[in-house]
Amino acid sequence: MAKPKQDIQQQLILDARHHDPFAYLGLHDAPKGETTKQVFRTFLPYAERVWLKTAEGWDPLTRMHANGMFEWHGDGLVRPCLLRIEANGSSHEQHDPYTFPSSLSSDEVYLFGQGRLLQAHQTMGAHLIAQHGIDGVRFAVWAPNAERVSVIGNFNQWDGRIHPMRVHGSSGIWEIFIPGLSVGELYKFEIRNRDSGHIHVKTDPYGFSFEQRPGTAAKVTSLTQHTWQDKEWIQKRSTVDWLHTPFNFYEMHLGSWKRNAQGYFLNYRELAADLIPYVKEMGYTHIELLPVSEHPLNESWGYQTTGYFGVTNRFGTPDDLRFFVDACHQADIGVILDWVPGHFPKDDWALARFDGTALYEHEDPRLGEHQEWGTYVFNYGRNEVRNFLLANAYYWMSEFHIDGLRVDAVASMLYLDYARKHGEWLPNQYGGRENLDAIEFLKQLNVMAHEDFPGALTIAEESTAWPMISRPVYLGGLGFSMKWNMGWMNDTLSYIAEDPIHRRYHHDKLTFGQLYAYSENFVLPFSHDEVVHGKRSLLDKMPGDTWQKFANLRLLLTYQMTTPGKKLNFMGNEFGQGREWNVNASLDWHLLDTHWHQGVQLV
Repeated sequence: MAKPKQDIQQQLILDARHHDPFAYLGLHDAPKGETTKQVFRTFLPYAERVWLKTAEGWDPLTRMHANGMFEWHGDGLVRPCLLRIEANGSSHEQHDPYTFPSSLSSDEVYLFGQGRLLQAHQTMGAHLIAQHGIDGVRFAVWAPNAERVSVIGNFNQWDGRIHPMRVHGSSGIWEIFIPGLSVGELYKFEIRNRDSGHIHVKTDPYGFSFEQRPGTAAKVTSLTQHTWQDKEWIQKRSTVDWLHTPFNFYEMHLGSWKRNAQGYFLNYRELAADLIPYVKEMGYTHIELLPVSEHPLNESWGYQTTGYFGVTNRFGTPDDLRFFVDACHQADIGVILDWVPGHFPKDDWALARFDGTALYEHEDPRLGEHQEWGTYVFNYGRNEVRNFLLANAYYWMSEFHIDGLRVDAVASMLYLDYARKHGEWLPNQYGGRENLDAIEFLKQLNVMAHEDFPGALTIAEESTAWPMISRPVYLGGLGFSMKWNMGWMNDTLSYIAEDPIHRRYHHDKLTFGQLYAYSENFVLPFSHDEVVHGKRSLLDKMPGDTWQKFANLRLLLTYQMTTPGKKLNFMGNEFGQGREWNVNASLDWHLLDTHWHQGVQLV
């Protein structure tokens, strides 16, 4: 004899396998044939007794299963429902989350599926909202191949049975409003794969803040409390002719520029106080920050991103970063962020195999894995993935007033055979090696950035001769504002490293760059990549004895400044840092006590 439908649904709830818990839990019409009109159900495995607030007072619920299924039958109950729960000798009151309606609109769900929800950070993730005058947190996550998704945290003892979410049709978006939660709550998503039944515990892809490493939970936070004071800067930025304006970028890593007396990180506000006057004095127009999105390992420099929407808490809160950017703008300093849309790490608690399937990445490793870095490659052909990245770029420029993005490793995005041997990659639909989906994504990114944020910059770190990187999309280009001139950098460093007596045989390394100097809008970079991993500092690359090394470094920096193009130098280059960059230590500021380094700084 087949089990009644209600018994089957109850068992699915008990087993944490119900695909639509709102269809069973909460307040519903009573089954036909009952004397009452309503039935209320709640699953509270840690409760001993439960009461429901009605017009007459507190009605006790009947325990329907030893594991914690409670039920009430009656009339006249109005949503949302308030419960009194007794457990472990104490009691508390809470509203039932399954008696609140969805707060996601059909337009949001539709646009997300189309890849056109640019303000997805206002829809996905965790948001402090009020429903029916009751404060709480709305959670939303994309997991289309899940049988069940739950929010877990301290508020439910990290038990995935207690707060399973509703799914919005075939969109793959799961959502729930949990009343009573507030700022500071740690949370994750527990995802049961539809096919394998395996459980995957993941942090929030759209999380705004995360707990201190090595913890990996996301943290509920308000979007912002900061009051911006940079209106004049934003207006000026929208009118400046940046193509014909001198730009001098100071590239830096926040954790190793300077540290306090105890060797700890300075926070964003302390950095603003020390860094901005220094940058102004040295004549820089922009600060370019190595990635400040959340990442687990210091030694990745931020390029192994696990929290794309999260400001790394190494240096403070999201509003602390807003303060830093605001202070820069008030001092007429622009802020550029390094941004990593080309690949993401394989950490099993983050984006990788998010719902048990290749969701953000490709299933086939010939498309979905970056062999050189041991990371996954984004599937740019999937609307929701493209939306994730476009919305992330939009988020940094809208919520943090960032003046532009330097896009990391563009070459690895453009070529399907990048760092791959024959037979280790798949051609595109026309048999070529161009990644057509990535090309379309980059065009959309650049059009969005320039149209929605007038005066904002997009800068490509692109190491090949791909044509028209910094030409408008409507002319057939990729649409970037500028491109790093890696060829000029390599040729120049190779030339300057020659003993002066031999340089007359290598002048082609200086003249060759002028043959293509105006084919793109170039930035001339001496970046972090050139002073690490055994490449030595700029000073140490110079030939000769001490006097000659410093003379050659002054010559190099002067040559850079007088060559057509925007300029970029990594921190420490400007005063002749002697040793290689060490991400775990401050720059050697004591070197400025000597005339050698003071002389370099004067260039």
